[in-house]
Amino acid sequence: MTRQEKAKTLFLEGYNCSQAVLGAFCDVIEIDFETAMKLASSFGGGVARMRHICGTCSAMFMVAGVVRGNSVPSAQLKSEHYSFIQDMAKSFADRNGSIICREILALRAQKSSVVDNGDDPRANERTEAYYRTRPCLAVVEDAVGFTCEWLGIDETYPDV
Repeated sequence: MTRQEKAKTLFLEGYNCSQAVLGAFCDVIEIDFETAMKLASSFGGGVARMRHICGTCSAMFMVAGVVRGNSVPSAQLKSEHYSFIQDMAKSFADRNGSIICREILALRAQKSSVVDNGDDPRANERTEAYYRTRPCLAVVEDAVGFTCEWLGIDETYPDV
């Protein structure tokens, strides 16, 4: 199984976009699955469905923080890491049109009147119509592959 397949499975099981991406990297960031799901639970739908930074990006940046981040209060180390994350964000935006959930939904789903860009906190039911009208599953899969590329992570999800 690949990490993208793992993320797709998680998303189709009902986990949010951020949880699905972070869940595909639990082994890499050395965090147990339950804690990872709790950690990422706030970031779905562009942070609690407010349509801000895409939840997949939030998860990518968490993985990058563990893999390449710093734990020392150093302005230079922060600056180097912020530069890396900004480059990562720009590249993701080039591939997906934006790193903003609201914009990704509008860019990818212009033909659909089903996309709700409101701040309503109620999660959508996962129906066939939901998956047909949302780019989220494709963005989840792309975010995982993109994270592997940028961080040099093996795309194979380990058998557990």
